[in-house]
Amino acid sequence: MDNIGETIRKLRKAKRYTQGDVASRLQMSRATISGIENGTVSEIGIRKVEAILNLLGHTLAVVPKSRRPTLDQLKDQNFHD
Repeated sequence: MDNIGETIRKLRKAKRYTQGDVASRLQMSRATISGIENGTVSEIGIRKVEAILNLLGHTLAVVPKSRRPTLDQLKDQNFHD
């Protein structure tokens, strides 16, 4: 969950929601959404993350950690640049 805040921010912006939109729809404070996105919240409740992702049309999944990066990961990292 290293980049969960960054991921949530990108998904929220893709939906053209403000932090206030997300907060009001989920009955959370805007400061909570901001803290999650900025990584300043020391402990993020899994239910909050799940609710945010569901609102944004995504789901939280657990996948095994691979030793070698996937092709998509290499593309995201601009491996050859």
